[in-house]
Amino acid sequence: MDKKILIADHLHPIFKEEAEKLGFECDDMPLISKQETLDILKNYTAIAIRTKFRIDREVIDAGVNLRVIARAGAGMDNVDEEYAHSKGITCINAPEGNRDAVGEHLVGMLLSLLNNLRNGDQQIRNGIWDREGNRGWELKGKTVAIIGYGNNGRSFAQKLSGFEANVIAYDKYKTGFSDEYATEVAMEQVVKHADILSYHIPLTRETSTLFNEEYLFHFRKPIILLNASRGEIVNTQTVLNGLKSGKITAAGLDVLEVEKFPALSEQPWFDELKKSERVILSPHVAGWSVESYRRISEVLAEKLKLINII
Repeated sequence: MDKKILIADHLHPIFKEEAEKLGFECDDMPLISKQETLDILKNYTAIAIRTKFRIDREVIDAGVNLRVIARAGAGMDNVDEEYAHSKGITCINAPEGNRDAVGEHLVGMLLSLLNNLRNGDQQIRNGIWDREGNRGWELKGKTVAIIGYGNNGRSFAQKLSGFEANVIAYDKYKTGFSDEYATEVAMEQVVKHADILSYHIPLTRETSTLFNEEYLFHFRKPIILLNASRGEIVNTQTVLNGLKSGKITAAGLDVLEVEKFPALSEQPWFDELKKSERVILSPHVAGWSVESYRRISEVLAEKLKLINII
């Protein structure tokens, strides 16, 4: 069968250009629905997607000739990798493509929270000039704990290196990864020393609602919480409870348990979350810069070169 890729989502044009150089015939159909995909997927050896729909068993079974699933992004939580592998399908993604975007976005969120930039701006626009109430904290000397030291975690640590913070990292699946940017520690040291906690892990059955009341209880000091990984990792009600109790001083959330409207506005915790002056929200764009949009597709195309499709 000819090498054919169905591009079923909005990818940068560089992906198609590079894939065609590798001998692939590419059908660029970013507006295609899941049902339409199911109807024609048997004609393709590869599918490229971002987040439009889940590549589940139904999709995989429809792709009887599939050899590759290419996910244009860092996480693979919308792909049933285990089932795909059982069918002999190779799954690739591009966490290298947006690591700088994520690192920079989180630094921006953190500095804004530490220096009350959002609140100060809103107050001035409303005729309030409050210097003392907006006195900030310096990042220098604070302990930043990074959970997950892959592409994004290491990039965040690298971006912090000029601030003279103490950066520690925990990764359940790695050892011996201390470098010039972070020191490997056990979870016991994270909960003992962290002033700032940042998540950089995939969403799995194991990590779902990892940040919950029991987990927060073990932290010795109040923390600033950052999450630009997946929203389901952090229980939002736990964040709100922590803000009330003082266990959490502020939170920067690029991702939420439920995303997009109107579903988000229907959540019982959303009204309280949006009113909090100690929370900064962004619409899942930490890894979605102008540069990373292209870079993700470049990385994905590079990985196609390593796959032998007959």
